[in-house]
Amino acid sequence: MKTNDYVKYLTQTFVQYMDQPREERKKIKQERRVNKEPFMLRWFGILPYVFAYFFKKKY
Repeated sequence: MKTNDYVKYLTQTFVQYMDQPREERKKIKQERRVNKEPFMLRWFGILPYVFAYFFKKKY
């Protein structure tokens, strides 16, 4: 991607964002926050859950 294309993309994205009403932007941000994956899954994948399940089952 050339520099001009990147600047054009950023400008279009910014203008599109600013054209949205403030309430709609807040609603989208809140939905994104609610649908976020748990911290352990997001940072470490499925391994912490596997270990927790293994130890819970064993003890």
